[in-house]
Amino acid sequence: MPRFHCSHALAIGATFALPEHIAHHIQVLRLDQGQTITLFDGDGGEYAATLTKIEKKRVQVEVKTFSQRDVELPYAITLAQALPESSKMDWIIEKAVELGAAGIQPLSAQRCVVKLAAERAEKKHAHWEGIIISATEQCGRTRLAQLAPLNDFHHWIARQDLHQRILLSPHAGQSLSDWARHHPPQALALLVGPEGGFSQIEERMATAQGTLPLSMGQRVLRTETAGLAAIATLNAMWDKP
Repeated sequence: MPRFHCSHALAIGATFALPEHIAHHIQVLRLDQGQTITLFDGDGGEYAATLTKIEKKRVQVEVKTFSQRDVELPYAITLAQALPESSKMDWIIEKAVELGAAGIQPLSAQRCVVKLAAERAEKKHAHWEGIIISATEQCGRTRLAQLAPLNDFHHWIARQDLHQRILLSPHAGQSLSDWARHHPPQALALLVGPEGGFSQIEERMATAQGTLPLSMGQRVLRTETAGLAAIATLNAMWDKP
């Protein structure tokens, strides 16, 4: 059943015209009047809605039922990702959402090749929000991952945080899987450096702030692989019935 994120107030019995971009998608899918789609607002649960009228640029629906469906991880993972080159960030965000990340924190680090001015950062933020919505629609989640504004690594790491922060580093003496095996599921943030990794100064600053350095094993993973592999590792260790 097609799923769409809809910011319109959703309630059983509500009848309204869908936003233009969703109406266009329904036209592309060639859905017919009387068919059912799934709508969710990103705050949990989802609604079944019937297409009651399909016009050239307008689609009207009636909300029929609500399901308290929830497929979120029982622990919140934030991926703190230093900006990689080209469009890698798009792919990282999409896959992190599919794997269950509750938050995405873009970071500007010393070795980042990509530098975003304020105006361009705002445009990227809006673009990444769209990727989060699309990935959420596709993978069946009912809550949107929270996208934080781009932040400088030094400013972000100096903040006081109640959650455990883990820096993925090939120089660490303990692996993430070994650490997870001996610790209960918990909210945490995974720090991933850019292509050249975090600098020694950044790693020292992170550990001075209580960040735990852990490795992903004997192989050095690319920046677009490390964070996703780490989330998958935690899911394998912790997300058990």
